Amino acid sequence: MRWDAQRLDLEEPTTLPGMPSIRGLLRSVEVAEFPGLTFHEVRARSALNAVPSGSGMPFGHTINPYRGCSHACLYCFARGTHQWLELDTGRDFDTQIVVKTNLVDVLRRELGRPSWRREHVALGTNTDPYQRAEGRYRLMPGVIDALAGSGTPFSILTKGTLLRRDLPRLVAAAREVPIGLGVSMAIWDEELHAALEPGVPSPRARLDLVRAITDAGLPCGVFLAPVLPGLTDSRADLDAALGAIAAAGASGGTVVPLHLRPGAREWFTGWLAREHPQLVPRYRQLYGRGAYVPAEYRRWLADRVGPLLTAHGLDRQAGGEARGTGVPGDDDAAFPAGSLPERREDPAAGIPGARPRQPASAAPVPPEQLSLL
Repeated sequence: MRWDAQRLDLEEPTTLPGMPSIRGLLRSVEVAEFPGLTFHEVRARSALNAVPSGSGMPFGHTINPYRGCSHACLYCFARGTHQWLELDTGRDFDTQIVVKTNLVDVLRRELGRPSWRREHVALGTNTDPYQRAEGRYRLMPGVIDALAGSGTPFSILTKGTLLRRDLPRLVAAAREVPIGLGVSMAIWDEELHAALEPGVPSPRARLDLVRAITDAGLPCGVFLAPVLPGLTDSRADLDAALGAIAAAGASGGTVVPLHLRPGAREWFTGWLAREHPQLVPRYRQLYGRGAYVPAEYRRWLADRVGPLLTAHGLDRQAGGEARGTGVPGDDDAAFPAGSLPERREDPAAGIPGARPRQPASAAPVPPEQLSLL
């Protein structure tokens, strides 16, 4: 990894020995309260990532306090971005977390520029801002205050129940600027949840978060995403999930089918072949041509979901970027808060042209499984 000119020169007992392959690293830290995780602390040169013009996204900029994610969702679209850091997309993505320690200071400077036009800023578009690392580094309170204090509207999409800590701050921010909050949920079966998203708070805990947000007087949309073909897309499963979301007080719902990009594709495919081999032909049919399901499946899912959203009162907009109904199409613009990697100009995001490594840390996947899809 090439993270040059980013030294803090801080010392503490948990600092790990230097690694010759990482030049200019601030420090790498392991702490007892987060077993199995390594935090790589860096200085970022930028906090606001401009969304490419013409993308169709309903926001102009994003902020990503962390790279990698301890939620460890096997299907996560952001896994591929870890290759830019010359880390693998398997276990490294789950356990090697890059922390932009100076993010709030940089953000305040950028928001204070005369050229800043107070465009909507989205958080949660790459990795979760309320993953476990936030419990140690507490970057989000400063981010929220900086955005609200500058008059910048913003939205947050998360699976992390740690957002509850910042609810009073978010309520205060909502008096200053428009904000949107969204909670992401995908799997309701406990066994499937443990297998595919082992670091994510339970579905019940996230429903409780939705209720806490709405009880605080803030609208909260829920993303039922991703829907997994053959695993979570039955009418009964969708009805139960949307019913629970509505009962928790969600102000809107969005249903998004699974998409499999390089980085997540090989790990999810290997798991599917081991645990549900009978579904492999179906996934080969759906994803054999690319990362997204074909239009036929989208229409089928939309026809199934539409009446359920209406029946549960979730077909109304929820505000901010946590809004919408229906099933998006084959472009990233369809994901209200979903799939943009941060720009490579940020040194904490890696170096342009860095040679990606082949996945190494996660359980190896046999070549025949890699070619299934």
